[in-house]
Amino acid sequence: MKKLSVFNVSLVWFGAGISLAEILAGTSLAGLGFAKAMAAVIIGHLIGGSLMFAAGMIGARTGKSAMETVKGSFGGYGGLLFAFLNVLQLVGWTAIMIYDGAITANGIFQTGHWLWALVIGGLIIVWLFIGLQSLGKVNTIAMGALFILSILLCAVIFRGKNVFEAIPDLDVLGGYVPGFGGAVELATAMPISWLPLISDYTSETEKPFKATLAGTVIYNLVSIFMYMIGIGAVLCLKSMDLAGIMNAAGFGIAGMLIIIFSTVTTTFLDAWSAGVSFESITKKVSAKVVAIIVAALGTVAAIIWTMDNITNFLYFIGSVFTPMIGVMIIDFFVFKHSDAEKKFNWGNLLVWLIGFGVYRLLLAVDAAPESYASWMVSLVGIFGETIPCLIVTAFLGLAAGFVVKSNKESKANKKNIGRV
Repeated sequence: MKKLSVFNVSLVWFGAGISLAEILAGTSLAGLGFAKAMAAVIIGHLIGGSLMFAAGMIGARTGKSAMETVKGSFGGYGGLLFAFLNVLQLVGWTAIMIYDGAITANGIFQTGHWLWALVIGGLIIVWLFIGLQSLGKVNTIAMGALFILSILLCAVIFRGKNVFEAIPDLDVLGGYVPGFGGAVELATAMPISWLPLISDYTSETEKPFKATLAGTVIYNLVSIFMYMIGIGAVLCLKSMDLAGIMNAAGFGIAGMLIIIFSTVTTTFLDAWSAGVSFESITKKVSAKVVAIIVAALGTVAAIIWTMDNITNFLYFIGSVFTPMIGVMIIDFFVFKHSDAEKKFNWGNLLVWLIGFGVYRLLLAVDAAPESYASWMVSLVGIFGETIPCLIVTAFLGLAAGFVVKSNKESKANKKNIGRV
């Protein structure tokens, strides 16, 4: 397979960052005011981006796809659990992104959201047929156009306005004002959602370290920029509706192009990685075929179901994949283990399960603070769910790793004594 250049990887992740999902997530943080909301976004991306880079480097160093690297920490069969969950979340993301794009495009040109879903789904399938290695000039032109249009949209939203002094309109926000910890968590969730995918691209690069670093930095900078557009749109244009934002900004056809192609360039990665992840479960069906099926399923789901609120979906992703990457980082960078030949690594699976439980518990604290101790409420309010979950997972991962290492050394010493 042809290796991806640093430039091509950068383009891929630039396209991933220019996303309607980021703009929509940004609108939900506007109740904090611009400065506080942007602080939460930057902190969240620093946390999530660091984890994203670590996950990408595991694939870059091993030359393995994302779900194949997971098997190194959880065993050949244990890794299948995460491959299955990853395929599910990617089918979900594909449907959500097509739905958001179709609803927004229909808000500008009202022809029925089903038609726009078919257009977007069809273009994603075209992208899949062309293939990641062959996109070349097509991707370059699409990314260049998206960059220019996004800059223009940003300029229109912020022109002549002091966004730092803008007061959030609670009527527009439906009375919703997130806590700072919760805002950090929603910002962290976006880069974390790419953890189970990034190695699918960094494992096939000419210069693994440079490509991983460039892809991670570019994605997170662009993602922060898109969050800023969402926050600014609510504060300056008094709208949380993307179609309303585009219309208020005076964007007609230009807005439609941003919507369609940003959705295609992001969702293409979701569908393709679903195919790659499925190959970790069985190699009887090619990644491209599975990716096309996922795009088709996502299109149908976007037509049939309503998917306006994805907060719980983002939290589900965080609860599954945050402790997973915590285990993998300790396992790979500290102990340099690889248990892919084993069926299960029960110790790491137990550590992941505890981390999953911690994350879900902290979510419950955030949802009903009056039912929990004040120190737990303060913990979640300040740090959110990701950092405490990672700390617990890392501590337990280190403890489990040292126990395994001690047992191996003890067995080796007994063998040596027996030979003497």
